Amino acid sequence: MSALKRPKGRLGAVLSFVGISAIAGVLAGVAVTPAIALTGLAANNSIGMFENLPSYVKIGDLPEKTTIYAHRSVDGADQNVPIASFYAENRESVAWEQVSQFAKDAALAAEDPRYYEHGGIDPLGVVRAAVSNVLGSDVQGASTITQQYVKNVLVAQATGLATEAERDAAYEEATKVSLDRKLKEMRLAIGLEKVYSKDEILLGYLNIALFGGRVYGIQTASQYYYGVNASDLTLPQAASLLAIVNNPEKFRLDKPDNEENGAANGYAANKVRRDYILGNMLEEKKITQEEHDAAVAAPIEPRITPAASGCTMAGNAGFFCDYVVNVIRNDPVFGDSAEERYSRFIRGGFDVYTTLDLDLQDTAQAAIDKNVPKAMETVDIGSASTAVEAGTGKIKVMAQNKDFNDSGDAATLGPNFSALNFNTDAAYGGSQGFQAASTYKAFTLIAWLRAGHTLGETFNVSEKTYDLSTFKACDNSFGGTEYIENDANEGGSRSVLSSTATSINGAFMQMGQKLDQCDIRKAAEDLLVHPAAGDKLEDNPAAILGTNNVSPLTMATAYAGIANNGLVCTPIAIERMVAQDGSDTAIPTSTCTQGIEPDVANAAAYALQRVITEGSGTESNPRDGIEHIAKTGTSNSATQTWTTGASTKMGLAVWVGNLTGDANLRKVRMDNGYYAATARHRIWKPIMTALDEKFGGDDFPDPNSRYIRGVFATVPDVTGMTIDRAQAALENAGFEFVDGGAQPSGAPSGQVIGSDPAGGSSVARGSTITVYTSDGTEVGTAVPDVVGQKAPAATAALQAAGFSEIEYELDTESDADTCTVTGTDPAGGSTAPTDTTVTVSVAAGDEGDGDGEDFDLSRCA
Repeated sequence: MSALKRPKGRLGAVLSFVGISAIAGVLAGVAVTPAIALTGLAANNSIGMFENLPSYVKIGDLPEKTTIYAHRSVDGADQNVPIASFYAENRESVAWEQVSQFAKDAALAAEDPRYYEHGGIDPLGVVRAAVSNVLGSDVQGASTITQQYVKNVLVAQATGLATEAERDAAYEEATKVSLDRKLKEMRLAIGLEKVYSKDEILLGYLNIALFGGRVYGIQTASQYYYGVNASDLTLPQAASLLAIVNNPEKFRLDKPDNEENGAANGYAANKVRRDYILGNMLEEKKITQEEHDAAVAAPIEPRITPAASGCTMAGNAGFFCDYVVNVIRNDPVFGDSAEERYSRFIRGGFDVYTTLDLDLQDTAQAAIDKNVPKAMETVDIGSASTAVEAGTGKIKVMAQNKDFNDSGDAATLGPNFSALNFNTDAAYGGSQGFQAASTYKAFTLIAWLRAGHTLGETFNVSEKTYDLSTFKACDNSFGGTEYIENDANEGGSRSVLSSTATSINGAFMQMGQKLDQCDIRKAAEDLLVHPAAGDKLEDNPAAILGTNNVSPLTMATAYAGIANNGLVCTPIAIERMVAQDGSDTAIPTSTCTQGIEPDVANAAAYALQRVITEGSGTESNPRDGIEHIAKTGTSNSATQTWTTGASTKMGLAVWVGNLTGDANLRKVRMDNGYYAATARHRIWKPIMTALDEKFGGDDFPDPNSRYIRGVFATVPDVTGMTIDRAQAALENAGFEFVDGGAQPSGAPSGQVIGSDPAGGSSVARGSTITVYTSDGTEVGTAVPDVVGQKAPAATAALQAAGFSEIEYELDTESDADTCTVTGTDPAGGSTAPTDTTVTVSVAAGDEGDGDGEDFDLSRCA
């Protein structure tokens, strides 16, 4: 019950009497005559002041908890199920019939027995309080339930304001102890009763009242203190709850160790107040003597049932839930400032319907849990996976190898817990990102195709030192040198198509040499790729191999765009947001743009399919009849690993790596017996399989042929020429020239002894031809030039020259006849020891299935 503070001493008693006289005068002036008439100058002056006060308070929606929902299949039907709730005030408003009559009667008995007899203020109560206070008895309050409801409404309106400063000021105004505040409260109470019925006001009071801590309203109090609904409260329970309202901190029942009101003394302070209320209920004939006696004898036995709140209650969806909250904090569609947006969110009583699919989320979490532990003693291991729907941007999966906890001390709970979302950018609760590694090569591939190059162009991909001054970025140049290794030590001539499949660094570095690094960066940005920390993407030569730190959400979005004919959509997590009144609230929507040209996207997808069907991503392949694109990535020393890809319906990025430190994951064996570096495959495959099962997928469009093979030409035979003449001959034929350096040979020093691809080979115009010269020594034996011969004849020639170690590899890109030699390694004309293994490339011709899988090489031997 609200109470006016009584000034001390005789002067204080007089002042109290004068103040109450003013209020009594007001009551007379508004025709609410107290039983004991009080008159005087203070009363006359107060009437005019009272008439000038506002007479109506608008009862808007009370602060209610907001609930976040996600999709789940229930009995075969898609349903939205709650995953988390948020509130500033834990309240659930209920209807009149959902409140026990005991609670209604207890409220009146405790606070306002004459509630149904007065018009909003109780003259008898005012005079009684005045006389009691002046005479020095216990301080008595004079507020009716209607007045208390008005005060609580004003307080609730104050707490709902946007900023802390506004809330503090409004709260101070609504709760200050002053005559003008009391008069305003009375005026509003009278006005309120002209608009609402008594039952409506009493119900509003029960729904808004504070029951200790952050527990508001009779329904939430019933559930919290006794684990029952408000409709099921017993008489002693109802009385004990309404006792709390009088002094929420003193009489609350969730502090069992409290010496004055705890479990040890049977919650003595609350019991005194409870029994007082029961006595009033008996006096008002709301209960019988028998009911009264039984209730007084009943012990107070609370069953505290805390209401879970925040993303920690969302289980394996905790990090996605946190992402949703950060979207609301960051997006201006929800308000002008982060503080205003969040305040509205936790007070607005919204139903937030999200894009997350909990069935798929469970699959993703199970795949991560099976392959990556939540913590390891030797490695600070992390893993994350995000799935984004192509064409809509809807996030369907967001999982990682930690348990979510944002209590502020997650680290102290143990290494299993984290508040850091590995899937997202730093601004949305995420980390600073992780090196994209070779998954970034897709953007060099796109820039390559945009520049008019083809997948059929070839390079000598052997490991070598690169002169960084030969790389350009927006007319800026670089300095120094860098030795670039290949992951599997690949060498010799390889096409862009085959280099993409097996992720050969040497090919992509040479592609980068022919491009502007800014064009590579632009290809990434056109697909919405950006650093997780919010900076600008790097465009130096090292970035070709994936040194930019990005989030899984960003990469899943980009690959979904490639798979969707180049149409990329900004990711979204919220599908719908409904206010208390049932109206839809504005939310951020996905914006879809043609990030890259459809022809380029289709050609890139053609190459990226080879990654998962025959290249570095075969272990990730679901092999479920649905086509996929993919790109694997392994950073230097295997500290970060990825598989990122898509079907035509869904993009999926899986990352496994070091959160801190630089452990080589190829040397880290997990409890399941596998190495950490391959865990990404065992995670990506089951998630994509589940995505395929739910969303399906189409075949990728056939690419324009001009991107595949290009215009083929025969490599001039430059053997015996000087290096300058060889360069001129190759460039005039439309090829790129690279000096491969001097090799041991008996030919005159400086004379060309061979090339790779060899003279006579048919390769895409624009390909890089590496030319080798003699160093003039007599070391080794000349390798016969057998290009153009059939395999048996070539074998005989090599054996006749003394080479007995001969291997064969299939050339699926040459249009030469079946079993025709298209090249050798070492190249014809070069010299090598006779114990050198000579690899002979032979054409599949028009036999086999186009990718060589059905071709038997032994037939060419």
